[in-house]
Amino acid sequence: MTQSSLRPKLRPTARSGLLRRLLQDHRATSAIEFGMTAPILFMVVFGTLQVAQSYYVSTVLNGAVNAAARKSSLQSGQSSSSDLDTLVSKMVKYVMPTANVTFTRKNYAEFTAVGSPEDFTDTNKNGSYDSTECFVDMNGNNTWDADMGKTGLGGANDVVVYTVTVSYKQWFGFAKMFGLPEYQTIPSTTILKNQPFATQATRTGVSKCP
Repeated sequence: MTQSSLRPKLRPTARSGLLRRLLQDHRATSAIEFGMTAPILFMVVFGTLQVAQSYYVSTVLNGAVNAAARKSSLQSGQSSSSDLDTLVSKMVKYVMPTANVTFTRKNYAEFTAVGSPEDFTDTNKNGSYDSTECFVDMNGNNTWDADMGKTGLGGANDVVVYTVTVSYKQWFGFAKMFGLPEYQTIPSTTILKNQPFATQATRTGVSKCP
């Protein structure tokens, strides 16, 4: 007698009953479904956290910049700009310790001059400045600039554009995974006019020719 002949043979009804029980057994279904959906769920959760964190940093930055700019517009701000920058940097790094914070200030005689180019003689009538053309140097750097603003806080009644840029490495590495920049950069700019604590200095440009 062979060994196979010793095995109990299932009747057709028994086999169909076993198959039915196997098909109705859902004990591992939840684990399989979780394994399939977990990566998407984690990406949504962590992505939301990353966006929320970026928004929070931006909110803190904007508040700090506006406060520092208002203090800079006072006469006392002429000698405390570096202290104000340090304060802004501390506020940002309190919520994002690894952030790199940079500052720029440009001043103008009036609001209408903000972002305006220095005048030049368009000799060839092409609508843009060429290195062979004369220009009026308004900021004293001996080169033609598409933005005539002077670096620094300026003086009484001058208009100041105060810009702070925060850069930090994004959390979780999702940006790099999707081919996006690995570092998040958040700029914040405010424009204020200095208080009239003295008579505004007159600005005169100097004609420069190559």
